[in-house]
Amino acid sequence: MSDQQQQNPNLEELRPESAESAQAPIDEAQLSPEDAEQGALDADADELARQLEQASSQAQQNRDKLMRVMAEMDNLRKRHERDLESAHKYALERFANELLQVRDSLELGHQAAQDEQAQLQTLREGTELTLKLLGDVMQKFGVEQLDPTGQPFNPEQHQAMSMMPSAEHPANTVVQVVQKGYLLNGRLLRPAMVIVSSAA
Repeated sequence: MSDQQQQNPNLEELRPESAESAQAPIDEAQLSPEDAEQGALDADADELARQLEQASSQAQQNRDKLMRVMAEMDNLRKRHERDLESAHKYALERFANELLQVRDSLELGHQAAQDEQAQLQTLREGTELTLKLLGDVMQKFGVEQLDPTGQPFNPEQHQAMSMMPSAEHPANTVVQVVQKGYLLNGRLLRPAMVIVSSAA
């Protein structure tokens, strides 16, 4: 045994104990309040950082979804505008196409009328056929003729030009149609110009 050990016999006993105490885990109860508070702050900061990263990722996903939806809506709006413009532009295409045959018939009748040897009866028959063709086209597209002769006067569809006494008709009856009226799918296009009976 060395002189130092002889002078301090408890030295060896203290050293192992000190080594063990250095390796022993730190008891949280032994931490100072400042150290405990700092540890709690670090744990909170880590949790907040994790939540922030998660929220940032979710926000990016939502932003991507929003951008896709906005692009789809913009494409839908543009397509709707094109369809609407096309519908306005070509709404009368079918009607105009049907009218071409009426014009063709009128041109044939006009050419026939230029012939000095043209027969009046043939021209009349051609005109009647053209009028029938025009009537069929108009009816096909919902245009209805108003010819209210003999009907009670209807201010919603008829326009009275004058009144005349009539023993054959009750008062306020259409006795003559000066100009026929027209409906388009039930809506008035032009009122019929009429002469209405008055009390005799």
